[in-house]
Amino acid sequence: MSGLFITLEGPEGAGKSTNREYLAERLRERGQEVLLTREPGGTPLAEQIRELLLAPSDEPMCSDTELLLVFAARAQHLEQVIRPALARGALVLCDRFTDATYAYQGGGRGLSFQRIEQLETFVQGELRPDLTLIFDLPVEIGLSRAAARGRLDRFEQEGLRFFESVRNAYLERARQAPHRYRVIDAGMPLEVVQQCLQALLPELLERARG
Repeated sequence: MSGLFITLEGPEGAGKSTNREYLAERLRERGQEVLLTREPGGTPLAEQIRELLLAPSDEPMCSDTELLLVFAARAQHLEQVIRPALARGALVLCDRFTDATYAYQGGGRGLSFQRIEQLETFVQGELRPDLTLIFDLPVEIGLSRAAARGRLDRFEQEGLRFFESVRNAYLERARQAPHRYRVIDAGMPLEVVQQCLQALLPELLERARG
């Protein structure tokens, strides 16, 4: 694969979507083919699975069901979108990927990281993101921002303890592999966050050139 795979991670209200658009614009200005996508989702079938995962329901979803649905959507996404884009040399910016599974299903739900790792290898093979940007901010701020957007989805309805565990899982992964992660303080004003992204551009372009 000759493309570049960059993932953007973080909890609710961290501003990933806004900053993904900003980063894509800056990279396109510099002649890069950029594909924007997201997880769960990215294809029509994977988006249907996303709806199952996010929609509140009277029937509680088993944590294992949730985990398997996440990876089912990911398998479809990889086959139909991500791998073809990387094969043609595109720069893929994905709003969440497998780090989110370790954070939400591992940290938040308390599922075994080993089980997640087994599914990761089964579905992805050796494919991993080249670089992951973690947009970090205090849980209370993120939930306040999410609530201001309107009706909360099934994950956003979880409590503070769940999201503290999600945040800690993200930060622990960044500590374990600092070469792959960049932690960005998403509690700063938007223009300051985007200055941080601007400062990352030379590294991203260098990686894209191989």
